[in-house]
Amino acid sequence: MLRTLLPAWSHERIGPVPARPSYVADDGFPAEMSVNWSGARPELRVLFDSLGHEVAWPGDSVFHSRRLDHVRETFTPRAGRPSPAPLWHSIAWRPPSEVVHKTYFGLYSWPHAHREAAVAEAMARLGMAEAWDTTRRHVETVEGDREIEFFAVDLTDEAQARVKIYYRNHGAGLAEVERVAAVARHHDSGRAQAAYRTLAGESTDAGEAALSCLAFRSGVDRAAESTTYLRLPALAPDDREAVDRTAALLHGEGVDPGRFRTLAAALAPAPPSDSRGVLELVSFRAAGRRGDVTTYFRFPVFDRPAPSPLSPVDLG
Repeated sequence: MLRTLLPAWSHERIGPVPARPSYVADDGFPAEMSVNWSGARPELRVLFDSLGHEVAWPGDSVFHSRRLDHVRETFTPRAGRPSPAPLWHSIAWRPPSEVVHKTYFGLYSWPHAHREAAVAEAMARLGMAEAWDTTRRHVETVEGDREIEFFAVDLTDEAQARVKIYYRNHGAGLAEVERVAAVARHHDSGRAQAAYRTLAGESTDAGEAALSCLAFRSGVDRAAESTTYLRLPALAPDDREAVDRTAALLHGEGVDPGRFRTLAAALAPAPPSDSRGVLELVSFRAAGRRGDVTTYFRFPVFDRPAPSPLSPVDLG
């Protein structure tokens, strides 16, 4: 399925630098792999940047096309936006369940006013305008600087399908990202704060560019759940320490960390004490399900980092 879904860039030879740098990874590579460890079986996920190419989703489901069609134009120049929003896609598979597809609209290169307008319009089209307005007002009461970075939809017709809005936090402490997460209706602050402390070690800082994802579901009057993403290279000196802290978090959540350690060791291009950033992000969601930890692996594909897109937002 992955071979079928990957855009035309997947056939290009990998050189010393990316021909078209992606915002997915620091070195410009347009894909990452992640694993969610909750439940009896882990869920494997692959996220990739379309880089302007079409993605041909398999099957004949009318729902995912209709759901995307409700909001797709909102993120294009036809709706007054400065440029088309980059499209990212992901597939997630937890055997024996069916594969779940997701689409992400990247808003990171737009002026902030365009991001807010596009998100408000998309939420209105999906019948979630009131839930978004309530959530946005609560987020705006939290101190600190942050910007909307992604708008995402689950491409499924299940009642629990989510719409997700991602904030990137700037210079945030752990207390600040927790206040953003606590905006969600279903959130266990005690568990969340313990998880952050485990990942951050002795630091009270959330590290560079921590992410906050607020997930919306039909019929809920504000964000239903929240997920906080901490960037481990900003919090741990190397991948060994990052893996140890993540393993401790999994153990505390009742998940045997053995499979995670095996996977991390298999993916590392060097001994973990000599590598940094392969385990790029770890996310935690405290919404009732134990062990809702996801580990994000980004591979050092290119020889030197590509410059990340600069935000036009003046956060000062």
